[in-house]
Amino acid sequence: MIKLTIDGKEIEVEEGTTILEAAKKINIDIPTLCFLKDINEIGDCRMCVVEVEGRRGFATSCIQKVEEGMKVKTNSPAVVEARKLVLDLILSNHERECLTCTRNGNCELQKLAEQFNMTEIEYQGERKVHEIDDKSPSIVRDFNKCVLCRRCVATCKNVQNIGAIDSAGRGFESCISTVGNNSLNDVNCTFCGQCIQSCPVGALKEKDSTKEVWKNLKDEKKHVVVQTAPAVRVALGEEFGMEIGTNVTKKMVTALKKLGFDKVFDTNTGADFTIMEEGTEFIERMQNNGVLPMITSCSPGWVRYIEMNFPDLIDHLSSCKSPHQMFGAIIKSYYAKKNNIDPKDIYVVSVMPCIAKKFERTRDDMQGVGYDDVDTVITTRELARMIKQANIDFVSLEDSNFDNPMGEATGAGAIFGTTGGVMEAALRTVSEVLTNKPLEKVEFEEIRGEKGIKKATVKIGDKEVKIVVASGLKNAEKIMKEIQEGKADYQFVEIMACPGGCVMGGGQPIKSSKIRREVDVRKKRADALYTIDEKSTIRKSHENPILKKIYEEYLGEPGGHKAHELLHTSYTEREKYNI
Repeated sequence: MIKLTIDGKEIEVEEGTTILEAAKKINIDIPTLCFLKDINEIGDCRMCVVEVEGRRGFATSCIQKVEEGMKVKTNSPAVVEARKLVLDLILSNHERECLTCTRNGNCELQKLAEQFNMTEIEYQGERKVHEIDDKSPSIVRDFNKCVLCRRCVATCKNVQNIGAIDSAGRGFESCISTVGNNSLNDVNCTFCGQCIQSCPVGALKEKDSTKEVWKNLKDEKKHVVVQTAPAVRVALGEEFGMEIGTNVTKKMVTALKKLGFDKVFDTNTGADFTIMEEGTEFIERMQNNGVLPMITSCSPGWVRYIEMNFPDLIDHLSSCKSPHQMFGAIIKSYYAKKNNIDPKDIYVVSVMPCIAKKFERTRDDMQGVGYDDVDTVITTRELARMIKQANIDFVSLEDSNFDNPMGEATGAGAIFGTTGGVMEAALRTVSEVLTNKPLEKVEFEEIRGEKGIKKATVKIGDKEVKIVVASGLKNAEKIMKEIQEGKADYQFVEIMACPGGCVMGGGQPIKSSKIRREVDVRKKRADALYTIDEKSTIRKSHENPILKKIYEEYLGEPGGHKAHELLHTSYTEREKYNI
């Protein structure tokens, strides 16, 4: 243990602790910008400088380790002046059009400028204007707003192990770029959006689709249907000041109806369809020597990753579309027929926690009845912006229920939003279909939790099934290499591109580095989904009455010809670099 003094307060901390961490233990907040706990601890921005008695210059608190007897000042006039100088230099080369930036009000640089009373910029100088990269269907990259914190680089490289973006140039020519400064659309980007979650400013953002949605809501000829993913309902409230992980399902439905959608449906119902098809596919592969292990295909960032990096293993992917794509196909076929609506007049909007879904809807083979299954994807953040534009007081809204018949979903559908949830939902159905006996316990707790890779063996009847759940593409790579090298002895694999699953998707509310240090955002959102499951009357996908009805009236058997036409897809090898 090391004893030191910070701002006159004595503290004892473990050896190896940084000054930043030590200060936090006694509720002294040191400002940061480039720091991202466990991801980007490089001390580049110098916003966190402090004075250490007896030393010349300043210490960078996010990387400086404590020493015995050290005396630290975090708020002396010299420290304040140094931080203001750093901030002035950053702002001097920053596009300061805050009012028209998507991060207005939720920008770490903006908060620092307010905190340090930056009413003018002393070091005005030449600024270069950079071209905006908006070629990708998912991500917009605007280097004019970049502060060179390198948080996006560290996330892409160290968390996802992709390295689609990196630092380039020196001095005034320094920038964050891609190979050959090409669009993210043409390099090895998977569109997971974790770089957006890491960015402290507006240099990275999702491609906005709200204008398209507003346009169709105004079109009286269009029957506009919206569906909402499970992870959205436990994060949307955060955009309106509500506690992290608050379940706002019924307020969300009310807001969507007030926005003018003709029908508000639940993607959880689509998740139940996914389990029926994916579970049937897994059973068929097990019983007929099919390609194993079978890997789930709900995460489009993950699917794009395997197509680019492990094309030789594509046959391991389930052929099932993701839940919202399945649901879109059902809406434009069964629902259209039932309600005597021409599918071309139905406009399907998916509200997703994921920006890769914007890419997914454009893939080939996503047209179940000759029209796009899904017409537009908006993120949780985009929905929040639409609600604010409509001047709806979200917190005060009354409760409403999803529209029938496509609003009936199970608890199994709800847990799709967290890592391990797809696997758990599938095991509930696969177990009961194979044994024809009800499960004594529907929870599979061995595949819950925050670990990036979770392995387990479950007993299904007289069979032992080995399973693995991975979230984050760095962890996905480890599993894929095991399969490629013939070292994998499991039969069923769930992979999500985003660490923690959809609750931490690229389209979810963005949390500052400070909040991410202090709160386990993933756990709070995931716990809310598990609570929805626990409180559900029906907790197994195969017991969903609307599914039974649609299979009986329209689709036939799960995995049958009609179901394959509408609910399944195919994959293709993709070039990492299209330049």
